Amino acid sequence: MTKTVALITGASSGMGRAAAIQFHNAGYTVYAGARHVEPMADLAEQGIHTLKLDVTDSASNKAFVDAALENEGRIDLLINNAGYGSMGALEDVDLAEAKRQFDVNVFGAMSLVQLVLPTMRAQHSGKIMNVSSIGGQMYGPLSGWYYGSKHALEALSDSLRLEVKDFGIDVIIIEPGGTKTNWAKIAIDHMLAATPKDSPYRHMVEVQSNMGIYFTATADDIAHLMFKAATTRNPKTRYQLTWGDRAIVIAARKLSYKMFDRIQLRSMKMAERDLLNGRQNETETN
Repeated sequence: MTKTVALITGASSGMGRAAAIQFHNAGYTVYAGARHVEPMADLAEQGIHTLKLDVTDSASNKAFVDAALENEGRIDLLINNAGYGSMGALEDVDLAEAKRQFDVNVFGAMSLVQLVLPTMRAQHSGKIMNVSSIGGQMYGPLSGWYYGSKHALEALSDSLRLEVKDFGIDVIIIEPGGTKTNWAKIAIDHMLAATPKDSPYRHMVEVQSNMGIYFTATADDIAHLMFKAATTRNPKTRYQLTWGDRAIVIAARKLSYKMFDRIQLRSMKMAERDLLNGRQNETETN
């Protein structure tokens, strides 16, 4: 019996790792790619194919896809999960870093899409799952480059969905909200490090960093969502995990821009108050 073959990028940690385990346990033949192979040693022990993959390197992408095709002869699912968040004020983030954000989150994903499409078209079947963010349908302070990359990924995914529908290929967008993974901590730490102490946006960055502690969804939760989307006969175009995530997306799409601005500014003010109260309590304790 031919097994369903899934390719998953960014599988060394977080959502990608959880997805690799989820799909493997469900009987899929999983090819898990990441820049660092060592953290995936236990995945290999479980029978998951682990390969070094740098999505910004076209040769690395081709080798990843070719390995699956040579061994399995087919590709049924591509999950473009690799990505990172380069947060900070648009004025502060170096343009070289901004370009790298798009290289990883957009061009890397689309490079893999181009590589798997000939096989999926020949099969007249396949699913392409691009991991975006609720930020792909909204905007916010200090998130311009990251959200911009996700907006681009979603626009490309929407266009792709129409282009490949007649070939029996589904294109699905996964939109996580805040998740309890290392991703959020890395993004926050990077934003703090990238923002000079004398930056006019430093206070805003510190306030925003303080807001990142309320995430509740886990990597396993998102992996389950991916599996649900992948195994649905007629999948939706977009999946969000929680009611709160869906509410934010609806608000961003339905409210006026001025109203959405006010909501975000009010949230920032509340976070600023909490941060100041926390500092005051710490001073009193000391």
